[in-house]
Amino acid sequence: MTGGRSPVIRTPDQRIRVFVSSTLRELGDEREAVRSAIERLRLAPVMFELGARPHPPRDLYRSYLAQSDVFVGIYGASYGWVAPEEEVSGLEDEYNLASPEMPKLIYVKETDSRDERLTALIARIQADDTAAYLHFRSAAELEDQVAGDLAMLLAERFDESRASSEPEPEPEAPTLVGRVPVPYTPTIGREADIDAVRTLLARGTDRVVSLVGPGGIGKSRLAIETALACGDMFPDGVYFVLLEGVLEPGLLLPTIAYYLGIRDNGEAALEERIAHALADRRVLIVLDNFEQIVDAAPVLVRLYTVAPTATFLVTSRIVLRIRGERVFEVAPLTTPAGDGPASLDRATRSAAVTLFVDRARAIDADFDVTADNAGDLADICRRLEGLPLAIELAAAKVRILSPGGIAERLERSLPLLTAAVRDLPERHRTMRATIDWSVSLLPDTQRDLLEDLGVFATRFTLEAVEALGAGRSWGDEAIDALTALIDGSLVKQSEVGGRRVFSLLAMVREYALGRLKDRGDAVQVRRAHADYYRALVQRLAPGLGGTGQAEAVVRLGLELPNLRAAVRHLIYTNRLDDAGDFAWSLLIYWWISGFFAEVRVWMLELLEKQHDQPITQHTRAIAWFFALWGEMWQRPSEQVIAGLGECVRLFTESGDEDAAAMALAARATARVQFSHLDTDKAEAELREAVVTLSERGNTWAEAITEVSLGRLAWVRGATDDALAHFDRATSVAEARGDLFTTSVAGNLRARLNFQLGRIEDAEREFVHTLLLSIRLHYEEGVAYGLEGVCAVAAAHSEAWRAAALAVAAGEIRRRIGIFDVEAFTVHTPYLEILRGHDPQSVDAGQTAGAELTVAEAVQLALPEQEWETVADTLRTW
Repeated sequence: MTGGRSPVIRTPDQRIRVFVSSTLRELGDEREAVRSAIERLRLAPVMFELGARPHPPRDLYRSYLAQSDVFVGIYGASYGWVAPEEEVSGLEDEYNLASPEMPKLIYVKETDSRDERLTALIARIQADDTAAYLHFRSAAELEDQVAGDLAMLLAERFDESRASSEPEPEPEAPTLVGRVPVPYTPTIGREADIDAVRTLLARGTDRVVSLVGPGGIGKSRLAIETALACGDMFPDGVYFVLLEGVLEPGLLLPTIAYYLGIRDNGEAALEERIAHALADRRVLIVLDNFEQIVDAAPVLVRLYTVAPTATFLVTSRIVLRIRGERVFEVAPLTTPAGDGPASLDRATRSAAVTLFVDRARAIDADFDVTADNAGDLADICRRLEGLPLAIELAAAKVRILSPGGIAERLERSLPLLTAAVRDLPERHRTMRATIDWSVSLLPDTQRDLLEDLGVFATRFTLEAVEALGAGRSWGDEAIDALTALIDGSLVKQSEVGGRRVFSLLAMVREYALGRLKDRGDAVQVRRAHADYYRALVQRLAPGLGGTGQAEAVVRLGLELPNLRAAVRHLIYTNRLDDAGDFAWSLLIYWWISGFFAEVRVWMLELLEKQHDQPITQHTRAIAWFFALWGEMWQRPSEQVIAGLGECVRLFTESGDEDAAAMALAARATARVQFSHLDTDKAEAELREAVVTLSERGNTWAEAITEVSLGRLAWVRGATDDALAHFDRATSVAEARGDLFTTSVAGNLRARLNFQLGRIEDAEREFVHTLLLSIRLHYEEGVAYGLEGVCAVAAAHSEAWRAAALAVAAGEIRRRIGIFDVEAFTVHTPYLEILRGHDPQSVDAGQTAGAELTVAEAVQLALPEQEWETVADTLRTW
């Protein structure tokens, strides 16, 4: 039962999810037995009845299946109900929808009679070599079989992962940013809240719905579950924007752009690009942890004004107080009424007790409410005021304490701790005190580690933790101490891009950093953090211009939150020259991934601090270069040209001829943007820059500058010169393994060849650059490639295919907010000619193209053998 995915063994915090399929009433006892078997192995049961949602049932089980890892089917006598307008029952539909790669364990109950359609389904399953099936007689027997089979399945997967001798895979594409995260634990007690928020969003009268409440009350989880429940209302997408770690109001727009997939190359204002990307699209954008940048709230008003079909769901500890905002106060979970004990009956338990039991079962599968502990559990949940995070932290202590022991310590400690933080609102005090109490039970080394972890951004690796350990009390015990914090629910772990990463919840990080500051160690640990990421960048940056480009872009993307934090630490601790060097060494990454607006915010802050902290000429040149980059494209002027000239002077005087040549090339670009009368001077500066960059061995900048010369020559009508420049750019980039510049130069060369009538040469290069762009996850390049193949299809009179590809490419451009320069567009004239000859095929193709996913559009563009080489990569898009 092996699939195409690499086997993964998860820890209890990121548990394997087991989808259970069966009729509900007929096999109720059997479902409960299977659930017990799954939980006995610390896995997560995914069952219809455990998560009532304001969804149609089919949407719910489809969503659950998409998030699961193993399929368990239990079949008895009944085939199940067939809904109106459906051809099969939910039972068969669930089996049909399960991925071929998903392991399937099927259990057939011995019975005297069975529906004819169920008999046929079982026969089909028996012929399916991806499924294993067994017969059983009773629920007790089934529980043992399922537990044994799941244990064997995990053992097989572990053996496969341990014995694998396959070569290292290609670097993975970055995790799709903006996707709503899937909780690995059930959400409890929020059904009514999800329904209420969904109703608010469905009305469409409120542009911003703010989920407001203290830290730890479950705002983020409610936002996630609501977003997952609202996909049908927002057909153009639901995006989840994590603002944790975003501390400067000026970074709101760059962060939203990043999560929307909008690449900021500086050529247009971000607000304008976001407006283009959201135009006429019904999307929901979730902004999580907005309280850190509440001063940026007016930006939301501007955004929903220019994008009137977009809706924003915000989580914040404070109200934003902007027009168009609807506030939803997030309430705590219900606790046992009065002063009585918790209910022994699962159906009548309060949500707070149900949450405690669920989280405790991750540690002790047999944990439940009993006559002996019911009073203690009620006391715990009431004392913690129904705050979900506080309850989870308390539940984690069942590893070392009984419910009575937890209740006793909370009764003794919590009043004293809340008294110490009276400057906070009531529930903030309770949450802060609960974290304090939970941390107080840790040994000194674990407590010190937790506080040091506060300097990290949203996630971090074990390697990064160990790098901070030099000279720290926990340095020799990093792995054991980190494991203990995970066990105590203070640190979470997950997998991103094939790498194990760790994180702190925002409330815990805030607490840890506050304690670190109180100890007077914040500057020292921030320095160690910044030094680690400076060293990481120094290792990865050289690969950005050559053969390691794709791998370096992926790795830096995974580390992006901490790259931001490192720059902030460097500027905060007045290491301004180090901050400048850090930003400059990642110039290629900012260019490829589109982060110029974000870097500009940091560099302007650096320039403001130079009055109190002197900087070198080289650092001043770097800061001004990044500050002027967007101005060069969006508002070119004599002042911008002069400013870039000053950058050339400062770089030259500091002895960096390489950087001076890049600034010279930028100045030439600014000249062209400002006035076509300056093209001769611009060409001379570009040629001078190419010579210097070639002599200095900066092949990436040399190739990019050759591209600029080629574009300038094309606009001036010198097509032979343009081709020569594109040829040289491609040759230089390919020799170094620079995929990005090879793609850019190759696409322009292909377009020009197409315009000159060399259709076959153009087609080969369009396909090649499309494949390169997919490897880099470079969506603008994918759009160029699709448009190129569209032009070829149009030239061959393939009206339907050409029209479909043109619309699919246009959808990508609209979504990422980047549009083509008309002078270099070659596919639209041919498409218009086709419309005159075969309007019906063009119209049909355009209709189909609007429905294509990126993967489907690429499949339509590529020959079959080429499609097979990138199909797996595109499945992550």
